Amino acid sequence: MKTIMRVFLLSLFFVVAGHSAFSQTYSGVLGQDEGDFLNTITTAVPFLLIAPDARGGAMGDAGAGTTPDVHSMHYNAAKYAFIDQNMGFSVSYSPWLVKLVNDISLGYITGYKKLDDNQTIAGSLRYFSLGEIIFTDQVGQEIGQFSPNEFAIDGAYCRKFSDNISGAVALRYIYSNLTGGIFVNGAQSKPGQSVATDVSFYYQKDVELGKTPGLFSFGVNVSNIGAKITYTEIQYRSFIPINLRLGPSLQMDIDDYNKVLFTFDLNKLLVPTPPIYAKDSAGQPIKDANGDYVIADGKDPNRSLVSGMFGSFSDAPGGFKEEMREINYSVGTEYWYDDQFALRAGFFYENKYKGNRKYITLGAGLRYNVFGLDFSYLVPLEQRNPLENTLRFTLVFNFDKVKD
Repeated sequence: MKTIMRVFLLSLFFVVAGHSAFSQTYSGVLGQDEGDFLNTITTAVPFLLIAPDARGGAMGDAGAGTTPDVHSMHYNAAKYAFIDQNMGFSVSYSPWLVKLVNDISLGYITGYKKLDDNQTIAGSLRYFSLGEIIFTDQVGQEIGQFSPNEFAIDGAYCRKFSDNISGAVALRYIYSNLTGGIFVNGAQSKPGQSVATDVSFYYQKDVELGKTPGLFSFGVNVSNIGAKITYTEIQYRSFIPINLRLGPSLQMDIDDYNKVLFTFDLNKLLVPTPPIYAKDSAGQPIKDANGDYVIADGKDPNRSLVSGMFGSFSDAPGGFKEEMREINYSVGTEYWYDDQFALRAGFFYENKYKGNRKYITLGAGLRYNVFGLDFSYLVPLEQRNPLENTLRFTLVFNFDKVKD
């Protein structure tokens, strides 16, 4: 028991030290300077970026380079090629805004099957229910009720390229019905739909730290590369959350019973940054001859998919400094005892001018025969979070144990 506590306290120290390092590194660069302003990036269907499982949710939402598990579809599908089990399945549930309502939640089902030593297929269903909403007109008269919902169905194929490298391609169908067909500004609304793909790579190699064996891994995943979404025929089309995720991981096998993992993720949205629009002396936006707002700094966000992705590295009106602000950081650690009991902790950082999400995550996991349970809990550090004071859980099934 003393060994367990020592390893877990070391893991917690790693998380806290990572938090301190971030603060020291960026306090001078991203401090309050002339020209600093709130400029968050918004997209349609943001539910695609929510960590759906309790393991990743307990490690600061990190997972690009962590050891493969059944939830690799969300973080990096290429990891499935190196998974030890032949087949697995899991169900996850995350309540949302529990302090305000009791009917909003995110459900997630995912599974995989190895075709042979080099090939694996996987699939998942993510469903986000927004509860029941009462629609009213401009004078407050009720015009209907509806239960908005969004879901995404995924399928992936992954393959080993060598003993150390794998790649994967995933295809995703996205459906978002937020209004139930009501009229908005004289136009009838409709569900938003899109098709997207993920492209991911994963590298792992056995290493030795002194006399301690370990596993170093690194993952890259570009997710949600797909068409824009609109909810009416005349409405401006919105980008879906195309996201670049990458990061390393290091697992150390301390002895036959104890092992600990450290991971670090970087995330950046590959969509246009909102520009600064010109205003007149009265503070009103200026329009050109075509009725479009005049851009004072930055680039036009109404761009094609390819232009929006590649231009996202250089379109921020604040220049390089603002581009750096758009990178989110996740630090996580995981301790396992005898592959049956796990403790986890993590930290997530987002710049104050880009959303200001900062939180610590904690969690635990149990494995017994066929079944496994994972739990996670989120503690916000600055602003409120929809998942605060919420216990998320995942039920994992290992079908190899059934055969045994």
